[in-house]
Amino acid sequence: MAGAGSLERAARAISTVSYFAELDDATLETVARAALRRDYGPDETVFLEGEPCTGLYIIEHGWLKTVKASTEGREQVLRFVGPGEVVNEVGVFAETRNPATVIALEPTTAWHIHRQTILRLLQKDPAFARRVTQSLARRVLHLVSLVEDLSLRTVEARLARLLLERAENQAVRRRRWATQAEMAARLGTVLDVVNRALQELAREELIEVERHQIRIVDAVGLKAKAMMD
Repeated sequence: MAGAGSLERAARAISTVSYFAELDDATLETVARAALRRDYGPDETVFLEGEPCTGLYIIEHGWLKTVKASTEGREQVLRFVGPGEVVNEVGVFAETRNPATVIALEPTTAWHIHRQTILRLLQKDPAFARRVTQSLARRVLHLVSLVEDLSLRTVEARLARLLLERAENQAVRRRRWATQAEMAARLGTVLDVVNRALQELAREELIEVERHQIRIVDAVGLKAKAMMD
């Protein structure tokens, strides 16, 4: 459990999640007292697909990736997870085993809340249960969008859409772990194909690839490219 010195820190991290944010102070403190701090190094596995689900992980700082892997070792990244986000909602709320593997991309601190703590809160607080349902519905929409991308869009179109979604001030800044190999895994393809797609978008003067960022030169053209199927 969170000790006296870390209780406030746990509560602050937990309250950044939308469906915990509206809990009353007493309930939030109860959840924070049950939270366990977990620290992970780069490339460390948080949990494996198929293992028993123990609970939710709320990210305080750092980044993780959620992946499915083939028997040949090829990864499909389902999502990247950063501060204020939650890992393993499906495993907890569907009362099933971990549906995917989660790996740290950089030094990461998370707060683990045991499954039974969450399930008791669902039974006790209908408003909390409704907010959780809304969050899961958004997750389903994200997965539907991912399936649509993988099945209906070209790699160039998927790449264009990813760049638009991640851009801030017309640029996608690269974290140290955000390699082209990670991008390929997110797009459901391989490194050489991503390299060619980036070169083609640059050739069409839609983007400029720089060392630490990808700058969007023509957002209108890139958006048109993203809508191609």
